[in-house]
Amino acid sequence: MDNKVDRAETSSVGSIRIADEVVSIIAGLAATEVEGIAAMSGGLVGGIAEILGKKNFAKGVKVEVGEREAAVDLYIIVNYGVRIPDVALTVQENVKRSIESMTGLSVVEVNVHVQGVGFQADNKDDEVRVR
Repeated sequence: MDNKVDRAETSSVGSIRIADEVVSIIAGLAATEVEGIAAMSGGLVGGIAEILGKKNFAKGVKVEVGEREAAVDLYIIVNYGVRIPDVALTVQENVKRSIESMTGLSVVEVNVHVQGVGFQADNKDDEVRVR
């Protein structure tokens, strides 16, 4: 599906449109709220956007949104030392809850793809090294 397409809901007052990118941003923010997530894995395109100074909150997120349902794929990097299945389950629950409460869509699946392990840099800033 093209993630630029808007979804509409019609009420007695008019219609409400939620862009697929909005669902992606909600999912990305909900995932990064979870303890144990080092970063989202955005690949080449996400890296170029950040170099150009654009913060991409939908980085590492792919959504397929229908009229009333959504499916989400998340590409994450976890912190070293965390129990990956527990972090992934918490991410799934948080993303599902956030999307459903904010958009009214039913989330049918949240697939978590662990792309790497992040190590905090020694200089104690926000820099994360990925292996």
